[in-house]
Amino acid sequence: MANELNSFDVQEIMRLLPHRYPMLLVDKVVDFEPGDYLHAVKNVTVNEPIFTGHFPDQKIFPGVLILEAMAQATGLLGFKTVQNTGDNELYLFAGVDNARFKQPVVPGDQMHIHVKFEKERRNIWRFSAEAKVDGKVVCSADLMCARREF
Repeated sequence: MANELNSFDVQEIMRLLPHRYPMLLVDKVVDFEPGDYLHAVKNVTVNEPIFTGHFPDQKIFPGVLILEAMAQATGLLGFKTVQNTGDNELYLFAGVDNARFKQPVVPGDQMHIHVKFEKERRNIWRFSAEAKVDGKVVCSADLMCARREF
């Protein structure tokens, strides 16, 4: 069950991630354990700009944006795990393996993004990730992100 101390809102997300509209794809974090897992939420709304072209008559949230939302969740878990990061640090999406799309995500859906830390080696972090809608997996993948200073 989610714990208030282990959740945070979009203001904290924006403090940690450099993304902004329309590329900020995580609305809130409902639960996390540093160094272990994070559960985030993305509300998919019909007024998102991507739906003007993907697809005008059959609106489907693009798979690459589902992967990006999962990658942003991994970055959030990375920042919450390290905790003493500076303003000049980022987690960059470094790789994706075993991506599978099970069903389309459409306006009105609420995606629950679950990422689990697997391992870290030389500042490359590996995660397993799933996105679910109504308790059903819509996407799963193994993701890597790189911790970088700039």
